[in-house]
Amino acid sequence: MNYSELTRRYFDTAADAGVLDGPDVHRGAAGSHAQGTWVQFDVQISQGIIRAARFLAFACPHTIAVAAWVTEHAVGTVATAALPESVPDLSARFAVPAEKRGRLLVIEDAWIAAVASGLPR
Repeated sequence: MNYSELTRRYFDTAADAGVLDGPDVHRGAAGSHAQGTWVQFDVQISQGIIRAARFLAFACPHTIAVAAWVTEHAVGTVATAALPESVPDLSARFAVPAEKRGRLLVIEDAWIAAVASGLPR
């Protein structure tokens, strides 16, 4: 497969891969290994701001790259149960082929699960 430069860069580095522990950390996951795409996000939310974010993924390079981008760009933002950028915009940014776009919905579901669990009810 021919990956964009941005996809290759985020896939190769995946700087925020890992887990978070400690106070104010919330976790959400979506997908499954059996289906070929599983993503987990850990977010640390303090005073309504995302202070740190990490991810784990069993997925294709596009999915891993987008998850890495999401964690990087979410830190320092107001915690809302939405990705830092829409699924269609992420798909375009990373040149995700049509047959893989559904995997971005797994990212979105995992992100919403993680952040929503840390928001006031």
